[in-house]
Amino acid sequence: MAKIIAISEHFQHFVAELRESFWGDLQARTQQAAQRFFDALSERQRDLYMVSRRYVRSAERHDYRNGYYPRDFVTKFGTLRLHVARTRKRGFLPEVVAKFQRRAEDVTLLIREAFLRGISTRQVGRVVATLTGEVVSPQTVSKLTRDLDDAVRQFHQARLSDDYAYLFLDGVSLRGRRPAGRKRVHMLVAYGVRRDGTRHLLAFMRSQGESQSDWEGLLGDLYRRGREGQQLALIVTDGCPGLAAAIPTVYPRVRHQRCWVHKMRNILEKVRKRDYDQVKAGAQAIYLAPSRAHAEAAFRRFRTRWLRDYGPMVRRLGRDLPELLSVFAFPRHLWKKLRTTNVIERCFVEVRRRTRPMVCFVNVQSVDRIIYSIFQRFNLEWKTRTLNLFTQAA
Repeated sequence: MAKIIAISEHFQHFVAELRESFWGDLQARTQQAAQRFFDALSERQRDLYMVSRRYVRSAERHDYRNGYYPRDFVTKFGTLRLHVARTRKRGFLPEVVAKFQRRAEDVTLLIREAFLRGISTRQVGRVVATLTGEVVSPQTVSKLTRDLDDAVRQFHQARLSDDYAYLFLDGVSLRGRRPAGRKRVHMLVAYGVRRDGTRHLLAFMRSQGESQSDWEGLLGDLYRRGREGQQLALIVTDGCPGLAAAIPTVYPRVRHQRCWVHKMRNILEKVRKRDYDQVKAGAQAIYLAPSRAHAEAAFRRFRTRWLRDYGPMVRRLGRDLPELLSVFAFPRHLWKKLRTTNVIERCFVEVRRRTRPMVCFVNVQSVDRIIYSIFQRFNLEWKTRTLNLFTQAA
């Protein structure tokens, strides 16, 4: 068995070396051919401009050949060092090359995509160097990603359809760099689901925190852009007091469901270790009940058992109970999806994964660019993928 593995490894090394030799030689030949082609094209353009042939005197001569100047162009085949023909009055950069920027568009896209994938600006330069031979500076990477600002602006201003039935709201906190030092940047996010299971990350907004006024700013923006809530049946939130207070000011007639995952975390965080399992089972019996009446009965049993030991916690649960049981007004097979903000939390997992290598953002504009890129990717993926449970309900 060991002998077979040794042969396999030897073969893999052989294949790897063969591939590297073949593609390396092919890339070099392609690069040389491209350089010769563009050099000859530049020379021909100069000859056509000069009218007269080289070393031939003519009354029609209006300019003189003046050698060549080097010009580097970064392409997916590597860096091409072109010899651009020139005269005393002008240069003759081939027209087909002049249409491209100094750095080819596909390389620019590679730089931008690498950055948006969570690679730091310094590491992006090294990645590009392995392909093109040119090390791109962190400043260049930052400059290229600024092109996303127009796309971010259009995302924030785009009109929204008013056919979403479920709205999930939550916030995520990221590290930013300010003149006074590093500081957390809060991002408020809205995620919508239609009755047929199609979904969309609708909006995000930077804020100082998660106060009522901060959330009213996001909800008001959704309303102004067309999300008036005519078909909105339920808003699911993480239980933030500021958000709970903001919802009635913009969508007063829409049911509100608080997330049970966040609530369970609040319930259990101060419970003594010896009571932990019993308290957890008693609280779970509330949201796992087969109906709202059974859930209310489960809460009464929970209150009777734990009011003396954990009075403040039980009373808070009683105050929040109506918003924790809103989900029972909807089809049963949707309860699991609608009683938590897990669908939006999964998006935040990707946000944190992508932004972790960046340590912190240099400015708030860079926060907008990376969040926009991540959300836009999700929205494109979801065009052909629906949430099956909601599809069944439709």
